[in-house]
Amino acid sequence: MANLKEIRKRIQSVKNTQQITSAMKMVAAAKLKKAQERIEKARPYADKMADVLGSLALRTHQKAHPLLMCREVKNIALVVVTSDRGLCGAFNQNVIKMAEQFIRQNRSRFSDMLFTMIGKKGYDYFKIRPITIQREYLGISGKISYELAGSIAENLREVFLSANVDEVYILYNRFKTTISQELVFTRLLPITPLEVAQGETVPGYVFEPSDEDILEDIIRKNLEVQIYRALLESEASEFGARMTAMDSATSNADEMIKKLTLKYNRARQETITKELMEIIAGAEAL
Repeated sequence: MANLKEIRKRIQSVKNTQQITSAMKMVAAAKLKKAQERIEKARPYADKMADVLGSLALRTHQKAHPLLMCREVKNIALVVVTSDRGLCGAFNQNVIKMAEQFIRQNRSRFSDMLFTMIGKKGYDYFKIRPITIQREYLGISGKISYELAGSIAENLREVFLSANVDEVYILYNRFKTTISQELVFTRLLPITPLEVAQGETVPGYVFEPSDEDILEDIIRKNLEVQIYRALLESEASEFGARMTAMDSATSNADEMIKKLTLKYNRARQETITKELMEIIAGAEAL
């Protein structure tokens, strides 16, 4: 039986850890509320922007703009969105696992794959592996802004227009609920035309002054908006995953404290019983 001093130290250590995990849970919950409000405001705008541009791409010839043109796919770019910090369950691991699966399945299909890493966890994992990282964005946790999304979009636009890559994809966690996230793997470039079922008509958006005149601006804006939306989705998912993970850690610590307390009481009872037997034996000897 472990001595009482060791058990007391373990109980105190677990209690200290529990205080930390409980505090981290409350901080994540507060940040999640703000992040959830931001993504709920951004989603309708991003969805409608994608619909409008998809309709425009369907009505416009591919040659009307370089970002609409589909080319023979030899090289691709993949944007991988993770977090800068850990302690958020399988949040980062799920993204990394899907990215690795994509690499394994498509390494022979493409001449080259360029990666843009957003978040330190993904960058730290892939920087020591045989892939080409063309740009990384680190230390952005809590600093998500439209300007950041614009900078990422501009870099991807340049890479695509320079013909270094023929398609651009993005991989991130989409926020569903506090306890669940959905992995999203979608194409950013070239712009995907809106899918219209047979017999349906193209949505009747009216563009002023004309489709061609606004094409450049709306394509540029859409790419920025979709990346901004992905960053917000990932941020909200991260806080939700961290809150869930810290809640689970706090509950586990509580269970461990109960078990250690029971062990401590049994050890103490055993010690008292042993001392009483020694006293009784000594009294009988006298």
